[in-house]
Order: sequence, then structure tokens, then C-alpha cells
Amino acid sequence: MKKVLFLCTHNSARSQMAEALLNHLYGDRYRAYSAGTAPSGVNPYAVSVMAEIGIDISKNRSKSLDEFRGEEFDYVVTLCEGAKESCPFFEGGKVHLHRGFQDPSSVEGSEEAILEAFRRVRDEIRSWLIETFG
Repeated sequence: MKKVLFLCTHNSARSQMAEALLNHLYGDRYRAYSAGTAPSGVNPYAVSVMAEIGIDISKNRSKSLDEFRGEEFDYVVTLCEGAKESCPFFEGGKVHLHRGFQDPSSVEGSEEAILEAFRRVRDEIRSWLIETFG
């Protein structure tokens, strides 16, 4: 079983969704984890949009990158928007990948507009995971 670590700054939305999606889609081949440099709690909108597709992350917690120091991973994937350099780097990865996704937490507006942003990012992450790990 290959180990994958998804990294983002807050470990609140993108990395949480990626972890859950990879475990859901390919749990027979991969074991996914996620962490951040400044964990801030799982975003309730991420919980909602994952529940819409039958994946429960309501009991997940934001984890610090420090919890995984000393471990080795087959893949370490940064998901932060923008330059790769703005995302955390983890030394224990055999292969480092970067795929930036918009931070849905930064979207302002109505609740429906925010949910739509989270749905879009969830679906983009899912498509990328299928293309990359499928």
C-alpha cells in the first residue's frame, strides 16, 4: 500500500478533501493523510460538500505537519494555490507533486456561492486524483 501525504497551510479544506477522496476512490492501493503548517480546524463547508457525495469527514481534525515528521511517504502533494514555494515542503517524500487549487475558503458572498466554490474545488481535486492516481 502506497502512502500519500497532502499538504496545505491550514489543513482545513483542500487537503482534507483530497485525503478523503483518495482513500474513498483508491483505498485498496493508497493510504492518504493530510496536514498543514498552521492547522486551523476542518472547514464546515468542506464537511458539507463531502457529505453530498457520501463521504463523511465530520470527525476529521486538522493535523500539524509535525505529526508526520520522521515518516516516509511514497508521494507528498502540495495543494496550495499559487507558487509551490508558498506551500509547506516535507522531507520524507519519495516523490513530490504540486497541483494548486483555488482556496474555496477565500470565496465571499452568499452561502450558496461559497458552497458552489467548495463543490467546484472538490470536483477538480477528484478529477485530478483520478487522472494522477487512477
